[in-house]
Amino acid sequence: MNTNKASKTVGDQLAGFERQISQERVDAYAEASGDHNPIHLDESYATTTQFGTRIAHGMLSLALVTEMLATSFPNTWHSGGKLKVRFTAPVFPGETVVTYGEITSIAETENGLIATCNIGCKKPDGTDAVAGRATVPLE
Repeated sequence: MNTNKASKTVGDQLAGFERQISQERVDAYAEASGDHNPIHLDESYATTTQFGTRIAHGMLSLALVTEMLATSFPNTWHSGGKLKVRFTAPVFPGETVVTYGEITSIAETENGLIATCNIGCKKPDGTDAVAGRATVPLE
């Protein structure tokens, strides 16, 4: 994939993807992150919450968004990318989510070109689980 600055323009769609969020994935994320909140892991506890069942970690959904950004900007995301997001809806185990992104502007700065992207992760019903903005240097 060509990632030089000439290859990125306003309106470009980022290469989003679908991913099923299984309870096994949630359990693995809990182990990796150290976040063992029972809302994610204990169905008996989770039934007593406002959600009525277990929910995935918000950061698990955000990790999918950052995977999309790292794929779209492989040489610059990890060294200079920034995010500002909101967690707007829970993802339930068993749902398949879709990441998305679009370059909305490219600005010249003292550090070179910076792309601003609207980014997020959508639930099966089309609502955003995570939504926000990313900025990333271009080569």
